[in-house]
Amino acid sequence: MPLQLKRPLIFLDLETTGTNPRLDRIIEIAALKLHPDGRREVWKRRINPQRPIPAIVTAIHGIRDEDVATAPTFAEIAFDLVRFLSNGDFAGFGIIRFDVPLLAEEFRRANVTFSLAGVRQIDVQRIYHMREPRTLSAALQFYRGRDHVGAHGAEADVLATLDVLDGQFERYPDLPCSVEELDLVCQQKRENAIDSAGRLQWSGGEVILGFGQKAGLSLRELAAKEPNYLRWMLNRDFAPEVKAIIRDALEGKFPSPPAAAGGSANGSGETQEELPL
Repeated sequence: MPLQLKRPLIFLDLETTGTNPRLDRIIEIAALKLHPDGRREVWKRRINPQRPIPAIVTAIHGIRDEDVATAPTFAEIAFDLVRFLSNGDFAGFGIIRFDVPLLAEEFRRANVTFSLAGVRQIDVQRIYHMREPRTLSAALQFYRGRDHVGAHGAEADVLATLDVLDGQFERYPDLPCSVEELDLVCQQKRENAIDSAGRLQWSGGEVILGFGQKAGLSLRELAAKEPNYLRWMLNRDFAPEVKAIIRDALEGKFPSPPAAAGGSANGSGETQEELPL
């Protein structure tokens, strides 16, 4: 690899209880430190998240509650980990949006200083998305091997989309053939979403925001501490179902979670903004 290093580059990956950097917890950490002289060091630990691991998440990474029941908590390994990470830059797949923010949250909860000042981050997911477009034209070339003539013309685009779907059925024989089952596949990342856009989600039995700077905060907390933010939402272009829940929250009324909800939102679908678990 032609990468020129002046100090260690640390490749990070986390397995977690879900995909919300503010609310979810780490259950496994692996870090590979590549030194400028070519030496490699590996730091790996299982972590007890001190909360149940949702079944849908276990289905992705295979880690069950019993697998981490006797593992140390993050606070117990935090000083050892921060020493390993110090004086290095970071690399990984999706780390800028997910792994590093979640690490920072875990260190904050453990009251351990974790500074990103001067730390450079190489996110290979972002490089991948910059160099490999995820447009309809790119999909048509990938699945059908032809150029998208008339791109951005409505009729040409719908015909190309039909052709891409046909190509996906050919390439992935395990894709379900019913509309109902395909809908479940496409909505997998919104397993705990309350509305179709995922603006509101279930997490730990509470309704949380799934977007923006307040993502991860519960409606209960916002109603108590930042009601003006909820009033701002009422004046914006959110779905009627979202606004109805917001109005109730401002009046101190909060919905009860459905029986299957209460875990953290998660998913394994590969999209331009996918988050690794």
